[in-house]
Amino acid sequence: MTDDERVGEVEEVESGDDGDSDHDAEDDENIAGAETGLRTDAVTLSRPTHREVLWQTEDAFERGDMITLFGRCTVEYDGRAASTLGLGNRLVILKPDGAALVHTDEKRTPVNWQPPGSEHHAAVRDGQFRIRSERTTPAETLDVRFEAVHQFSALSVTGGRDLDLQGSEEDLRQHILDDPELVESGFLPLATERETSAGPIDIYGEDDEGVAVAVELKRRRVGPSAAGQLQRYVAALREEFGDGATVRGILVAPSVTDRAAALLDQHGLEFVALDPTTGRPPEKSEE
Repeated sequence: MTDDERVGEVEEVESGDDGDSDHDAEDDENIAGAETGLRTDAVTLSRPTHREVLWQTEDAFERGDMITLFGRCTVEYDGRAASTLGLGNRLVILKPDGAALVHTDEKRTPVNWQPPGSEHHAAVRDGQFRIRSERTTPAETLDVRFEAVHQFSALSVTGGRDLDLQGSEEDLRQHILDDPELVESGFLPLATERETSAGPIDIYGEDDEGVAVAVELKRRRVGPSAAGQLQRYVAALREEFGDGATVRGILVAPSVTDRAAALLDQHGLEFVALDPTTGRPPEKSEE
């Protein structure tokens, strides 16, 4: 769609009926704050007309707000593939960085989306409120057409974009490097991310008798797959060292499932319970 076409659509709305003109006093109250020109943290419209949601969407684009729209709509995507969603109630999120997300009532990921860097456009045509999110490289278009918008919100989302992740595997690694006896008395770390034919070992070291030790770190409760991963590292080191070399494997995590514990025991592997945030045994392990 060209810019001239979009201007024509806006003029069409301003001069004629948008197909959704009925609203009550509550709607007037909902948009009153926005019409004062004062900056607010949130603007919300309940059951807005197409004209009202168009004006507020364009203002939100100018302010750099995040926009949420909930309503009855169809969704079409055209780009590296093509897809269509029939008429239904969906949640659409438009972020100021260009990302666009379409959510249904299932799963945590959107059914359609556009990445940051896309451009959002709003218009009204043929009695529908339309959001078009376009990307040029590669060429992709997400077209959402609302038969009715049940709720609109423009949100001034702040607070920073850098996530301060606590309790990560890196935290757990640092706790052990600072105090190796968290693994066991006499443990000596020799390398991190030590390469093997099975992949890199989180921490490689030796015990107080000089026996090689592979330490696998996990930030949360783990199942049999973590035990299997550790066993592969141990087997790779034994193959590398040859001559029946003794290699120990220790899994460090807050907790393990019963199946994981059984598998560790079956392969002669060990488990140490540590909380990645505190670097100490979890409280339940201390009881």
